[in-house]
Amino acid sequence: MKVVVLYKKNSEHYSSLEEFISKLRQGLEGSSVSVEVSSAETREGNAIASIYDIFSFPAILVLRDDGSVQNLWEGPDFPAIDEIKGYALA
Repeated sequence: MKVVVLYKKNSEHYSSLEEFISKLRQGLEGSSVSVEVSSAETREGNAIASIYDIFSFPAILVLRDDGSVQNLWEGPDFPAIDEIKGYALA
């Protein structure tokens, strides 16, 4: 599994997202789950947003090893770290 965080750097939520990502990485430390962070304004981030039909940022995806979505959150209300961990470690 992996967690992908898509964001837009010039959004009003960017500074709080940085802190959230740090806590997320700490919460998943020692597990086999990777955390990837990508700007939706890059080619890679834009491709991810397009593949998974993401239009609201930030977006947090928990992806299975085959690339299918385990869960997805979009918008400024971040889910609880434990909720993400529950899906990522399932």
